Amino acid sequence: MPTIPRKPPRVLPGFGLSLGFAIFYLALIVLIPLSAVFLKTFTMTWEAFWSAVTSDRVMASYRLSFGASLIAAGINVIFGAIVAWVLVRYRFPGKRLVDALVDLPFALPTAVAGITLAALYSANGWIGRYLEAVGWKVAFTPVGVVVALTFIGLPFVVRTVQPVLEDAERELEEAAASLGATSGQTFVRVIFPAIMPAMLTGFALAFARATGEYGSVIFIAGNMPMVSEITPLFIITKLEQYDYAGATAIAVVMLVASFLMLLTINLLQAWTRKRAGKK
Repeated sequence: MPTIPRKPPRVLPGFGLSLGFAIFYLALIVLIPLSAVFLKTFTMTWEAFWSAVTSDRVMASYRLSFGASLIAAGINVIFGAIVAWVLVRYRFPGKRLVDALVDLPFALPTAVAGITLAALYSANGWIGRYLEAVGWKVAFTPVGVVVALTFIGLPFVVRTVQPVLEDAERELEEAAASLGATSGQTFVRVIFPAIMPAMLTGFALAFARATGEYGSVIFIAGNMPMVSEITPLFIITKLEQYDYAGATAIAVVMLVASFLMLLTINLLQAWTRKRAGKK
């Protein structure tokens, strides 16, 4: 008699129990807190909501938060990919130390990062004094916000691109070189298409992280209304004024914008994978 193959044993209980636990945990940690933000906002009238999220001071904080986040994520995509390339393709003294330092923004408390950056880039700081000499002011300006967001977002790009480069097939690059392709053509035709989805993912993660950053920014931003005040700080200000509905209204705008950004990136990644599959 033919033997019926047995299914491999599962570590966790049945699918129903595992799915139920996963949904419960997700709801407890993510969905319920986010729902509370929306429910509190729904207590406002449409006029009050629109007034709270479109005042001049709030709009200025939007422009700074999202604009600085986009700039920082763009910088990290370029230089983070370069760092990942160096860590994967080259051997040099201190490589393990450099690889470990990439994760420093993950482990370092954000307040410590903000104080350190402010001390470095202030007018009398180690770096800021030389920048001030040529007329570049970083600390307590919107430029300082970009510097802080670039610092905290770099690991997301490096750790997303690095595994893809490690798994990339070197034979394709060697084949392209043997067919007469230059280094630039090999990068554009072979390497870049392979790492582009990872770069987009790293960009999305860095952007999403930067839009909600608070601790490392407030010490170097200066927090001047209409100039260097980020949206998370404005939400904290609303909470300190006991304007909970106004704070949640602004938080809803930030949440929706972040979700739309992540959705756009995911759709772009799906299109990239579909295009690569056709080739």
